[in-house]
Amino acid sequence: MADTKSTGCSGNCSSCSQNCSDRKQESLLEPTGEYNNIKHVIGVVSGKGGVGKSLVTSSLAVLMQQMGYKVGILDADITGPSIPKTFGINSRAMQNEIGILPAETKTGIKLMSINLLLEDKESPVLWRGPVIAGAVKQFWHDVVWGDLDYLFVDCPPGTGDVPLTVFQSLPLDGIVIVTSPQDLVSMIVKKAYNMAEMMKIPVLGLVENMSYVVCPECGEEFKIFGSGSESIAEELNIDLLGKMPIDVNVARMVDNGNFEMYENRYLKAAAEAIDNRINN
Repeated sequence: MADTKSTGCSGNCSSCSQNCSDRKQESLLEPTGEYNNIKHVIGVVSGKGGVGKSLVTSSLAVLMQQMGYKVGILDADITGPSIPKTFGINSRAMQNEIGILPAETKTGIKLMSINLLLEDKESPVLWRGPVIAGAVKQFWHDVVWGDLDYLFVDCPPGTGDVPLTVFQSLPLDGIVIVTSPQDLVSMIVKKAYNMAEMMKIPVLGLVENMSYVVCPECGEEFKIFGSGSESIAEELNIDLLGKMPIDVNVARMVDNGNFEMYENRYLKAAAEAIDNRINN
């Protein structure tokens, strides 16, 4: 440590332009609102779109709720929000003197999405990256989440502005990477994994969606997109937390806004594994 008396250092790195060896690394973490007590924050990410990231986010939230936890979902996919539709929420978010009030699902899961703030839910969000990132920070700070055991953050695909904002600004306990079985996706998984490694965010594991389809006549499983998640999980030394098949019941329940009624036995072990890792 440098001798501050001999160097004239005040010890206040924020007002100093010197790049010395003792300079403290400034934290970019954003504080949440004063009325919030959020114990754990889990990011759900994917290297590309269309792999079912929002479906996995919603599934893990429902399963954690069923385990007795207080749960919320922050829909950070500002330009492609789908969380409210999944849970059948059509009303707009309300606001009072202390902040924005999140919507609540039938079972009490709290959620916030840009679609809850738009007059027309089909209007495109034509914002540039910094504005979108600012909206995510606002959802973290200005929404009155209250007491939550788990807040799941549904990130947009890729490694752009919003995932970077989530990684830097929110106190993530870890991320879950969502993938599908194609060989091409393994390269994309590595991008998401390497981003987490660079940002020093723990990778809790991998979830494979669209793993197979079950024949309604004979019950045989057909891996129509191939396989490969086991090998990529082994290569990266991360856990393969679970696999979800293509299930027409999921699409039906999402379309009807009844996703909470779906008994997701496929990811139950994944939710339990995440909970064990976070709390042990």
